[in-house]
Amino acid sequence: MPAAQPLEKIDAQRYRIPKTYKPGMRVEGIIYADEKLLPDMLRDKAIEQVANVAFLPGIVGHSLAMPDMHWGYGFPIGGVAATAVNEGGVVSPGGVGFDINCGVRLLRTNLFYDDIKNHVEELTNSLFRTIPTGVGSEGKVRLTANDERKLMVQGAGWAVKHGMGNERDLERTEARGCLEDADPQAISATACARGKNQAGTLGSGNHFLEIQRVETIFDETIARTFGIEKDQITVMIHTGSRGFGHQVCTDFLKTMQECLHKYKISVPDRQLACAPVDSAEGRTYLRAMSCAANYAWANRQILTHLSREVFEKFFHSSWEKLGMQMVYDVAHNIAKLERHTVNGQQQLLCVHRKGATRAFAPGHDELPQEYRATGQPVIIPGDMGRHSYLLVGTDAAMRETFGSTCHGAGRIQSRSQAIRSLDRKQILSELREKGIVLRAAAKDIITEEAPQAYKNVNDVVEVVHQAGIGKKVCRMRPLGVIKG
Repeated sequence: MPAAQPLEKIDAQRYRIPKTYKPGMRVEGIIYADEKLLPDMLRDKAIEQVANVAFLPGIVGHSLAMPDMHWGYGFPIGGVAATAVNEGGVVSPGGVGFDINCGVRLLRTNLFYDDIKNHVEELTNSLFRTIPTGVGSEGKVRLTANDERKLMVQGAGWAVKHGMGNERDLERTEARGCLEDADPQAISATACARGKNQAGTLGSGNHFLEIQRVETIFDETIARTFGIEKDQITVMIHTGSRGFGHQVCTDFLKTMQECLHKYKISVPDRQLACAPVDSAEGRTYLRAMSCAANYAWANRQILTHLSREVFEKFFHSSWEKLGMQMVYDVAHNIAKLERHTVNGQQQLLCVHRKGATRAFAPGHDELPQEYRATGQPVIIPGDMGRHSYLLVGTDAAMRETFGSTCHGAGRIQSRSQAIRSLDRKQILSELREKGIVLRAAAKDIITEEAPQAYKNVNDVVEVVHQAGIGKKVCRMRPLGVIKG
């Protein structure tokens, strides 16, 4: 291991970056990884970013990184950090990212593999024709300026009010699909223009919609509570706030750079530009970020409605009779004000989760009543050639990671590297051999998003399961994949 990255092994799933590594670190870094995953983490500057995050004013606990960690803007993707609001704690757009509230939702159905095994390609094609995908894709929902402002404030509830879902969908969405701090006056005209026609679109990159088969059940009792059975068909939707959220982040980066001087904040990387949560700039950013988070929840709700319509037409039955109910929806690029116990005391914290998923334990009052005994459903998408997972949150996550765990597989190749080194025809052949139908809006997406460009999600999930910050419930295998 290079001397410049002095990791100390704590146990089989955790490594420490001591505060002595860099003068100015306020807390230690903790990285969740095993010996199998660690070499990939050493290939880029992500570990250095974990140490840099430890400089943030007001940071408490540790600067944390999940096993899917890789290099990102400011924070590593897979990074978690909490700052104490009443002790000068800051909020950093780099701790959220450009795709604000990129997240994932899981739908269960009453269908089983035998019901669709001869129709996967046809059903995938139907979804691909209906779901707007790709760079710059525009949705079928046309928003007036007034509609867009309402959507920013109401989130997923806006879509439900317009007949695209029901109350149960909201109950099974993190924060009921709406952050109440949203203020459209914090949003630029440019962001509004970018978001006007993108509601109800999948987008590009690693975003996807999948038809999946439940392959393995790890906990029968919890799976039953979630309505999950072996060989059942599920639908997973992974997307975020599209160009709207990207613009919101872009708009605030310059403001936050100026705040470093204004508030005399010293950080080793200007991509960690930040402002105190309890400052005009910090509050304004959080109000704007909340608008983008609500946009993302509305986006996934609209895509849920479109998916249900496709299934209704395909199977000549209502989505209710098909059992297309929400299991849950979680964000994994967000900063939220939450209360956690730190050194035995309850504190109001600004919890940054960038490429990390909330994983609240059983009994938490933010969970829907039917999930209070199990803990929060945690949805972990993998790559298009392997698996995805459903986990639950744990008490250990509450103690160690501010109720957080991993968010996916995590890249090991950049998109440009994947395009240069991988063969599109070979990837398609390998997917066909596995019985996976792929529809992509652009040829390069096939190589950019190839399984070889990602860590094996099975290894990533095993680390958080063994570490106790997420508990495995079931594993799904893709059957039909839509990529932008």
